[in-house]
Amino acid sequence: MPNRPRPGELLLATTAMADDYWGQSVILLLDCDETGALGVILNRIAETSLTEVLPQWQPLVCPPQELFSGGPVSTTGAICLAKLLDPAEEPPGWRRIRGDLGLLHLDTPVELVEGAFADLRIFAGYAGWEPGQLETEVVRGEWHRIPARDEDIFGTRTEGLWRRILRRQGGQLAWLSTWTNDPDAN
Repeated sequence: MPNRPRPGELLLATTAMADDYWGQSVILLLDCDETGALGVILNRIAETSLTEVLPQWQPLVCPPQELFSGGPVSTTGAICLAKLLDPAEEPPGWRRIRGDLGLLHLDTPVELVEGAFADLRIFAGYAGWEPGQLETEVVRGEWHRIPARDEDIFGTRTEGLWRRILRRQGGQLAWLSTWTNDPDAN
């Protein structure tokens, strides 16, 4: 597919998905190819605290220093997003997604992680799509594809993220940022 969604892009749930699991989700796409796609939800804090499951990582993650709920797949597993402090370096256990953003293996000793990354965020689970599924959902208009900014990925305010990203797009997408679940109020 020539216009396939790309790693590093954001997927914002459309208002058509307001009443399901994905309502107002902001997903960072981590991988998308002929084998399928996966990403993590950026604006959903997990019910389990980070100190309960990975206490040694809690001081290293950026505010709000919480475990995020990355999606409904493999919720007992964890994914760590990491932004390099020095883009010329590639620390052990890190794999590039785009630019200075990548995935950090959580088996990496925390001593090697300290001082190597500008930002870290950990997600329990992920969002996953079968081959061609995400592309079909995009064509059906279920997702808005938007370039990601660092503050979207590592910002301290996750509440209202969906609306802020839509608002900055201008035009009809900005107008959608005022959408409410109550059809009479729209």
